[in-house]
Amino acid sequence: MISAELAKKIRSIQIHTSKTVNSVLAGEYESVFKGRGMEFDEVREYQPGDDIRTIDWNVTARTGLPYVKQYVEERELTVFFLVDLSASGAFGSMEKTKNEVAAELTALLAFSAIKNNDKVGLIVFTDIIELFIPPKKGVSHVLRLIREILYFRPSQARTDISVALDFFGRVMRKRAVVFVISDFISPDFSRDMRILARRHDLISVSITDPREMELPPPPAGLIELEDAETGETILIDCGSREVREQYRQLAGERLRNLENLFRSMDVDHIPLQTGQDYVADLVRFFRTREKRMQYA
Repeated sequence: MISAELAKKIRSIQIHTSKTVNSVLAGEYESVFKGRGMEFDEVREYQPGDDIRTIDWNVTARTGLPYVKQYVEERELTVFFLVDLSASGAFGSMEKTKNEVAAELTALLAFSAIKNNDKVGLIVFTDIIELFIPPKKGVSHVLRLIREILYFRPSQARTDISVALDFFGRVMRKRAVVFVISDFISPDFSRDMRILARRHDLISVSITDPREMELPPPPAGLIELEDAETGETILIDCGSREVREQYRQLAGERLRNLENLFRSMDVDHIPLQTGQDYVADLVRFFRTREKRMQYA
């Protein structure tokens, strides 16, 4: 049995995300992932009324006449969420923790998927696989995913993204859309992600908290920071401009390195921050990706 407070929270997320999907994201999601479950058949000459997004620009350039791609046997997509719920995700200096944002984001994307008649599945991980829910359709299934994420209490504190990527690669052979949601504070995972990206449509979603990017200014003085995953502590002087600037630069460099890593693997990246409107960030991502697909 779940508590009344948790049930209320799940219901609130359902109402909020359903409204957002219906009013904002449904069309964006469909335009980006439409056709991923279809097999290419042939090209034919363009006819008035054809969707310009299906134009095959390579054939068009070679022939001098517009040609469109034709697909057959439309199939449902499988969308998987690999969600990091390790100890570092319990941190939050804003209204919501990183894990709460991860739960809401998963709900938003999952409702978008089932509205498009896709199946959704979930893997919750730390440095082990904590939970695996096979993909299914339906609102009740999505509500179960939300409940599991919100109610979840990890058995381990640390993070190892490679564990989740390797496990997913072994249990899911059919091509899927995969959202990896984490703060990406983890040992090196580049090899496993690169392998998985060859078979699946991989999208990384990094969640950070503003306090991870910048220390509080004066009058804050000496503060003790604790690593939630290792228990290690460090004393930092927030009253020092030099210390605050060094902290900000190191945090920015970590995100830039992460962005460069994803780009080198041709993996899409959605950077999110707690306290900000992540719906706007998602819409921006979908529209940018759609434009890129038109010229692919």
